[in-house]
Amino acid sequence: MSWFRKEKKPKEPVEQRPVTIPEGLWIKCEDCKEIVYRKEVEQNLNVCTRCGYHFRLTAAERFEILFDDSHFKEFAGNIRSGDPLEFRDTKRYRDRLKVYQQRVGQGDAVRCAEGSLEAMPVVICAMEYAFMGGSMGSVVGEKITLAAERSVEKKEPLIVVSCSGGARMQEGILSLMQMAKISASLHRLAAAGLPYISVLTDPTTGGVTASYAMLGDLNIAEPKALIGFAGPRVIEQTIRQTLPEGFQRSEFLVEHGMVDIITPRAEMKPTIGRFLRMFNAH
Repeated sequence: MSWFRKEKKPKEPVEQRPVTIPEGLWIKCEDCKEIVYRKEVEQNLNVCTRCGYHFRLTAAERFEILFDDSHFKEFAGNIRSGDPLEFRDTKRYRDRLKVYQQRVGQGDAVRCAEGSLEAMPVVICAMEYAFMGGSMGSVVGEKITLAAERSVEKKEPLIVVSCSGGARMQEGILSLMQMAKISASLHRLAAAGLPYISVLTDPTTGGVTASYAMLGDLNIAEPKALIGFAGPRVIEQTIRQTLPEGFQRSEFLVEHGMVDIITPRAEMKPTIGRFLRMFNAH
């Protein structure tokens, strides 16, 4: 054993600086599952830069894309749902409404506005999916009916952008009644010789699909949007058959004549403008 020991100098601790990455810089695409830079996606109208997947938009974002210079005037914004059935599941319906109104900052699942699209005056309704899945209740029915009546009064085309899970169960038959109510208002619009363009986005299902979403003089869908009445799982369980690949997607519906045209988001405004000019020419 050595009679001496060499003392080792202790290593100076290396300062560990925490690496902080700001939240929200990246977003995962629901289709290709790639992690993409959020700002690039937003600059691309919220379309994935890798695969072209169309993320959902708010009603305000729809207005900004479709109206000229993002300039528009909203109307019927003060209408609120009641609770005629005094519905309660895990929470009272009236309390649930208050939560969504505070969270989304809107009174219900649709917003209505008027302005110009490629210098043509139009009325546009855009559904707000973040408000109870864009479900159609009495307020949605009333506001779209008022929009159709305004179109007739001002002799302006009507455009409705649908994004909905269907009728709102908390309002029962009053919700289902909106299907007939809106359809009747669209009939009056057609009788006045005014065009109605329906834009179907992901998802458009249930009573919305079974009524005004499919009643357009022109039905335009965004790519790969889920469009149907009952969901694929319900259909498979009912008929006990495996559905074809891509069933209820925009491409399948165009192939089978249920949708007129598929249009990417970047081309939506000029496409609508082109068809409105064609309608006006006749």
